[in-house]
Amino acid sequence: MDMEVVTFMTQDGVRLEGELRLPDGDPAGTAIICHPHPRHGGSKDHPLLWAIRNDLTGIRGFAVLSFNFRGVMGSAGTYGGGRDELRDAAAAITRVRQTAPDVPTVVTGWSFGANVALREALDDDRVAGLALVGLPLVPGDLSLPPLPDAALVRVRRLPTLMLAGENDHYCPAQALQDYAAAAGATAAVIEGTDHYFWRRERDAAGSIGAFAASIVA
Repeated sequence: MDMEVVTFMTQDGVRLEGELRLPDGDPAGTAIICHPHPRHGGSKDHPLLWAIRNDLTGIRGFAVLSFNFRGVMGSAGTYGGGRDELRDAAAAITRVRQTAPDVPTVVTGWSFGANVALREALDDDRVAGLALVGLPLVPGDLSLPPLPDAALVRVRRLPTLMLAGENDHYCPAQALQDYAAAAGATAAVIEGTDHYFWRRERDAAGSIGAFAASIVA
């Protein structure tokens, strides 16, 4: 695998930083990874996100862009309340597709990033698959834009995996299964872990990798 530090611009002129990981050989697909809440310490640098990008690149052969939302670490701009971050995700899709424009693109996000990823994917025909980890169905202390109605997600007919730990208080298993069923998505629950997937990062990454591989099969 090769890793390249990259910067790219959003439609509203904000420069973002990221890391582009390329597989050995031609990419089977492309992917972006959207990180957790900027106001709660979220960034692209977390063991769960490392595990996801390593699986997607090293095992599945994807070109993967991990990036920081505006206002996080080396990315310019300021926190946009989950609304301006839609532009960040769209710009990341544009950037990663420059590496391989003719293969499918999978968007994955965790927590706040899952909220952004879902809302971006509904209006972006470039997205071929969507993997949502710990989607905050019960936001609690997280300040987030509301999620789209599940019926709107179903209409999009986008292959979607929704994954959570069985003890995730932001994404309770029953709420996840109900929302996924109404949205026409696949729900998966990993036992013995919570919203942060401590020590189960590889299990979560493997589920996402298998889903992504099915998109490009």
